[in-house]
Amino acid sequence: MSNYPPIADHGLIGDLQTAALVATDGTIDWFCCPRFDSPSVFASLLDHRKGGHFALSPVGTDCVSKQMYLPDTAVLVTRFLSPKGVAEVVDFMPIEKPAIATDHHRLVRTVRGVRGELEFEARIEPRFDYGRESHKTQVDGTNAVFEAPSMTAHLTGTMPLEQDGQDVRARFTVRAGDFTGIMLESAEKSTIGHGEMIKLFTDTIAYWKQWLRNGTYRGRWREAVARSAMTLKLMTYAPTGALVAAPTAGLPEQVGGERNWDYRYTWVRDASFSVYALLGSGFTDEAIGFGYWLRNTMEQSYAKDLPLKLMYRVDGSSDLDEETLDHFEGYRGSAPVRIGNGAADQLQLDIYGEAMDSLRFTDRAVAGIGDRGWNDIVGIIDWLCEHWDEPDEGIWETRGGRKAFTYSRLMEWVAFDRAIRMAIDHGWPADLPRWTKERDEIYRWIQTKGWNDSMKAYVQHEGSDVLDASLLLMPLIGFVSPVDEKWQSTLTAMDKVLVSDSLVYRYDPKASPDGLQGEEGTFSLCTFFYVDALARSGRLEDARMTFEKMLTYANHVGLFAEEIGLTGEQLGNFPQAFTHLALINAAMNLDYQLDHGAGRVDVVSPGPGS
Repeated sequence: MSNYPPIADHGLIGDLQTAALVATDGTIDWFCCPRFDSPSVFASLLDHRKGGHFALSPVGTDCVSKQMYLPDTAVLVTRFLSPKGVAEVVDFMPIEKPAIATDHHRLVRTVRGVRGELEFEARIEPRFDYGRESHKTQVDGTNAVFEAPSMTAHLTGTMPLEQDGQDVRARFTVRAGDFTGIMLESAEKSTIGHGEMIKLFTDTIAYWKQWLRNGTYRGRWREAVARSAMTLKLMTYAPTGALVAAPTAGLPEQVGGERNWDYRYTWVRDASFSVYALLGSGFTDEAIGFGYWLRNTMEQSYAKDLPLKLMYRVDGSSDLDEETLDHFEGYRGSAPVRIGNGAADQLQLDIYGEAMDSLRFTDRAVAGIGDRGWNDIVGIIDWLCEHWDEPDEGIWETRGGRKAFTYSRLMEWVAFDRAIRMAIDHGWPADLPRWTKERDEIYRWIQTKGWNDSMKAYVQHEGSDVLDASLLLMPLIGFVSPVDEKWQSTLTAMDKVLVSDSLVYRYDPKASPDGLQGEEGTFSLCTFFYVDALARSGRLEDARMTFEKMLTYANHVGLFAEEIGLTGEQLGNFPQAFTHLALINAAMNLDYQLDHGAGRVDVVSPGPGS
């Protein structure tokens, strides 16, 4: 256990095509190259012996480490404090032409002496292709090269490097005022010295500060919203506009359990919700970029007469065959470690509603849908007319068989409703009588088959007595009034069953078997959904307290994983886009409700259904 840092003990750096995790002890223990979904170069987070890492820390003294981002940037500082001295490791990935896909990526690690004197050691131990490829190493003074069948990586330092088998070591001393560094880059080699490192540093600082100036959120939780927006930006693959669900794979929802998934792909659902977060907080280019990605994805689906897949690779391809890395022991023994994602072939009908809601939101806010886009939408909605009443695997990607999930019906209702509204808004051609008929049938289905009269609550699926936190979105998307009697009784039931000291479980897997062993923590996304549902339902003080409590579960630099465990630990892939975009939406919506009064809709608040 001691060989694996807590999931929360990391910061994230990236260059808008890939990213790396830096632990508070100065170790880069996760890095895939050249893309988020590429094989790993460093993966000791999943196997401390076989995964590979890039360690950089003081030696020969007991140190306390502290980590922070430089204000308004994605430049990470790890500070080491000891009786002998104080020094800082500054980690970042330079950003040059992010919209152009490239195999050339750089990890820059600089060390600055602050007080006294500290001896540092760097240990660079790459393990290419998840540790499945061997490599050859050559060292020449301050340069080294790692050659593997799949890629070549170059190491350049401002200090002498030493070969250690097929790895590289370096020892050096920093005193107050000293500045030195080391850079790992893929594909190409750069000539770099102190001056070049300083320029890369200042240029990266300038990029992030300029980007953040586009933000328009001025509400009560500005710092948390800004950090979440920057985290979403770090998880965006700039060449296509695709947003990955997380930059990691295999981190467990339960330590020692089997719920270990690969999240380095773009879910239509997650990315659709990001549109509200990005547009609502002023980051228009990113929202439009995703809109183009979604339009192209829908166009390809329509052209092949196929339903939308629920997830894709960042380049839009859908080859996500799931396999296990049997040679990896997994984070703290959490096996199997999976790459790829078998859920890609599931039928999840809710994604049509999330996609249509985001497209209408984008259409109204910044960029109108063109004729080509509308034709694709018509084809998709016509397909949904024929298939909406089929059972599916649902939003939580359960592996316990298809069911008639209420949330899927809810979002299908959204898909028809938003398409109808767009057609009417613009006077575009559409089979409105047919679309309206299907929408109304879904409404009646939810109000009868999705409602459990004995429980006085909307439930997970037809014939179920299980509550599901995804239905917290009902008032947000405009399906029910937040003061509706049936909704109020549902919220009361959720309070009693799904909420634990403000944290929210997505459902009870014991009551609703999902085909997997073990348990999981509370789902951070659902907690932020709960905040909005409380606020809209007239419980503003409860909503604010829940939100404030949730912020205390962020890690030391404001990042969230997918779940929160029983003792407050972060669980699951890290950081998770869904959690951060839900934080932004909850902050914006709660601000609005606090300023205008609970349930007020005379001025449209940001978020789904706006």
